[in-house]
Amino acid sequence: MKRSHGFLIFGLGAAALVAAAHPALAAEFPKNSAGFPIHAPRPWEWWFQPAASPIQKAIDWMMQFVLWIMFGVVALVGVLLGIVMVRFHASRHPVPTTTTHNTVIEVLWTVVPALLLIVIFVPSLNMIYQQSNYKHRYMTVRVIGHQWFWEYDYLGAKGVDFTSYAIPPNQLKPGEIRQLSADHPLVLPAGKKVVFQITSKDVLHSFFIPSLGVQRYAIPGQIWHQWTQIDAPGVYYGECNQICGMNHDDMPIEVVALPMKQFQAWLAEAKKDAAQGNVPKVHKYEVLAEQAAKAKAAALPGVTLASAAAPPAVTH
Repeated sequence: MKRSHGFLIFGLGAAALVAAAHPALAAEFPKNSAGFPIHAPRPWEWWFQPAASPIQKAIDWMMQFVLWIMFGVVALVGVLLGIVMVRFHASRHPVPTTTTHNTVIEVLWTVVPALLLIVIFVPSLNMIYQQSNYKHRYMTVRVIGHQWFWEYDYLGAKGVDFTSYAIPPNQLKPGEIRQLSADHPLVLPAGKKVVFQITSKDVLHSFFIPSLGVQRYAIPGQIWHQWTQIDAPGVYYGECNQICGMNHDDMPIEVVALPMKQFQAWLAEAKKDAAQGNVPKVHKYEVLAEQAAKAKAAALPGVTLASAAAPPAVTH
């Protein structure tokens, strides 16, 4: 009896500690050679990746909210079971009770779960509404799943339509991540609302970027929508998490979020190169963004930036 209580308390305490410490992990991201944070899976990670968009922050909050309710329910049931085991043990209560009905208890175990469901339902509905609000978008990108690569079509930017393949392991450069780095990443502006139109050319795929709260199936013949707004410049990784065939693991998603000025410069160059089928490199725009940030910080006393050379370096 005492041992079971100890395990319960230890489990609740450990989970509470993880939930409380989780937001602090966001400041520990490694940076690439341009000083951009790298949002990628880390060894022994057992929670969500730290949120980098309003949607993912809402998901993260909802997860912790329901988890605490669940802990309360489990603790209450554990305590009641313990009371029953001790108080009504055969040695202490040799004559079983003949009580078969208790109005108060039956009302409580009907009303309390219903109230808990309402408490969970209200923020859940609000989050669903938030995820479905595609108004005031800055731009739209059509995402097309193929076996086994992604295609990105920048609607509104004529001709900017390119494919994104996983970089083969034998071609990785220092700092690139195996099975996650792509030859042509999806380039987006930080701080702006971007809507994805997600579909597929062949089989079911899934467009999944955990730190941005993006998760939608890519279904042939259908277009599904999802939006995100990236909080800050950085490199964000995802992948197809729908088993879509033999080379399913060759469908990583690499997103580079640039400050608006650098994104506009990249997009202007992409439009010029579209006729030749070329896609401009992203890395130089990251460097430009870091240089601009340093110049801005230099004019502000007391502002210190992390070193742009902080490991590990990532190149595109």
